[in-house]
Amino acid sequence: MLILNRENIEKNKAKWQEKGFKLPEFDYKAMQEYSIKNPEWVHFGAGNIFRGFVAMLQQSLLEQGKSNSGIIAAESFDYEIIEKIYKPYDNLSILVIANSDGKLEKSIVSSISESLVADIENSSYWNRLIEIFKKPSLKIVSFTITEKGYNLYNIDGEFLPIVSWDITNGPSSVKTAMGKVAALLYERYKSGEFPISLLSLDNCSHNGQKLYTAVSTIVKEWVDKGFVESGFYDYISNPQKVSFPWSMIDKIVPRPSEQVKQNLINDGIGNMDIICTNKNTYIAPFINAEKAQYLVIEDTFANGRPPLELAGVYFTDRETVENVERMKVQTCLNPLHTALAIFGCLLGYKLIADEMKDKSLKGLIEKIGYEEGMRTCVDPKIISPLAFVKEVIEERLPNPFIPDTPQRIATDTSQKMPIRFGETIKAYCIREDLNVADLEYIPLVIAGWCRYLMGLDDNWNEFQLSSDPLLDELKKYISKIEIGNIKSIKDNLKPILSNPQLFGVNLYEVGLGSKVEKYFKEMISEIGSVRKTLDKYINI
Repeated sequence: MLILNRENIEKNKAKWQEKGFKLPEFDYKAMQEYSIKNPEWVHFGAGNIFRGFVAMLQQSLLEQGKSNSGIIAAESFDYEIIEKIYKPYDNLSILVIANSDGKLEKSIVSSISESLVADIENSSYWNRLIEIFKKPSLKIVSFTITEKGYNLYNIDGEFLPIVSWDITNGPSSVKTAMGKVAALLYERYKSGEFPISLLSLDNCSHNGQKLYTAVSTIVKEWVDKGFVESGFYDYISNPQKVSFPWSMIDKIVPRPSEQVKQNLINDGIGNMDIICTNKNTYIAPFINAEKAQYLVIEDTFANGRPPLELAGVYFTDRETVENVERMKVQTCLNPLHTALAIFGCLLGYKLIADEMKDKSLKGLIEKIGYEEGMRTCVDPKIISPLAFVKEVIEERLPNPFIPDTPQRIATDTSQKMPIRFGETIKAYCIREDLNVADLEYIPLVIAGWCRYLMGLDDNWNEFQLSSDPLLDELKKYISKIEIGNIKSIKDNLKPILSNPQLFGVNLYEVGLGSKVEKYFKEMISEIGSVRKTLDKYINI
């Protein structure tokens, strides 16, 4: 039996290759030794997209001989990932690329030099992180922690309790990802104010700005409370010292697939169990992902960077990054994903690829992608929006070998709404050549989300809502509405639809609130009314 660890791969190199695995073509031991002494890159968020995309970019440079350093994986939220997925496998993973023709490309992810739990209560790990952050060699701290990782506030605009803890207790007792990063940056500041770049690789608009705002807000509170010097705030606010490049990342990396697991077992690979952690992370020693991938980064790095353009990364200016990001996050992919997630859960689908066989659902995302969203999309020049959205709709989303689920995509929808739909709505309000009243399909998705929050599918059977930091607050309003009873809606949708934090605007003030309510009424009127409403407006 083949086992995923360094010793087994070294001893059975030919057997791994016979099974079709691409093995790393660099000296891991030399890389690890170099990285421990001269760390250059730390990444927070040790999950699937990091291993299946980001780590492989650096691996490409290592194999080209263009870098000596690996990436240090740090996990600030779900510590089981490190203890159950990284440590037992010597920080190795198997990447399985699923092509639309069913062909699998298998390789060993081997560019991670060490893995750490970012927990201040675990002194050995935390002290190692402090040691790393004090090193002048450290160039990049990157993040894939999802949109909610940068959020400091609840729906009422007040600090979340865990954020209040960090602010009240200072850098010696931090619990949030942003608090931990701020505390580690403080160590770097005290050691010599060495330059560093903090790079968000999450799917949220202006991600570099969001990262800076989150970190600087906590630091400013610490300054006001006397925990840190004002010079520390000046340090993180000086782009020559600490830069926050913007980026756009795109690669579908779903939860680990049972089908892929079985394929690996058939190859004779042992210990490929998929686990669900106590924090509901689905993860395995392998990652299954699509082949298509894009990464565009603003080229502002205060302490230098690896030559990732040699691995296919686009480096450009902020305006271009913003245009690419808006193209993808607001028009060509993410809104389509969210629309499919919402209606997929309501209509009982378990795979995104199966939804693409549904004429109404495919029609809905075509209306949003090719029409409503495209009218506000600025051509970034380096990537064609029409070619991009066509690839998404015709090739990527229908790929039956990417086992992505609407339930996964529905996670944290409250954090996604203002970006994936709110920005387009705002553009319709601002531009003279557009009329917000012409929007039909984006309001339909918003109504679908409100209907989703009832936790009842189109047959009025209960289903489990995906995790969302605002779920309890949203359900307070939705729970007052009775399925099948239109009169029970009353004003219960108003606190949601009027909240600019959720949609970037008050939907009633811009003229869409009543339209969303109209669609919602149709969707709760009777069993099967979600399907009937979709078919009606997509003209099926």
